[in-house]
Amino acid sequence: MDKDKALLQLREIEKLAGKIRLAADGWDEEWKTLIATLMSARTTDKKTIPVATQLFERFDSVEELSRARISQIAKIIRSVNFYKTKAKNIYNLSKILVKKYNSAVPHDFEKLVELPGVGRKTANVFLAEQGHGTIGVDTHLTYISNYLDWTKQKEQHKIELDLQKLFPKQLWGKLNWILVRFGQTYTNRRIKNEILDKIKAMA
Repeated sequence: MDKDKALLQLREIEKLAGKIRLAADGWDEEWKTLIATLMSARTTDKKTIPVATQLFERFDSVEELSRARISQIAKIIRSVNFYKTKAKNIYNLSKILVKKYNSAVPHDFEKLVELPGVGRKTANVFLAEQGHGTIGVDTHLTYISNYLDWTKQKEQHKIELDLQKLFPKQLWGKLNWILVRFGQTYTNRRIKNEILDKIKAMA
């Protein structure tokens, strides 16, 4: 794949994507960003954001959240997928942040993925939101990147490596946001593919 063509395609996707708020956007504290991103796994951002807002209104500090009962958290986040597992992870994660990291979220990939419920995608999306050049690989990014021949890989870390080679470093942290907003703007697979076919044919 030609780097200039890929960059042209990315710019076109960015122009077509709607101004949609994603789960990692707009929080005033880093622990909220991390937990909202964790909650969005296998759940739409549209559903996650109001639920996360409700959770953070009830427990307005990570210290307070660490003192909550799992059942209290589960009751609030019941409408997100896998809420029971996520409630346990949120509870345990908040305790670790308070005790081990003085209530701060570490800006270190290896430390992040050690936290309950934080996988590679969640860690990279969090770090990208904090200004680090990381690529959060989710289903939207995987689908579009493969469709446009930016990569032929399916595994997250291999996709990251291919995209790092293809795009300049200053764009790495923006890739997830651009592609996810595009994916959420065009939810009809046929329409999405028709648009991607036109983008794919760009010279």
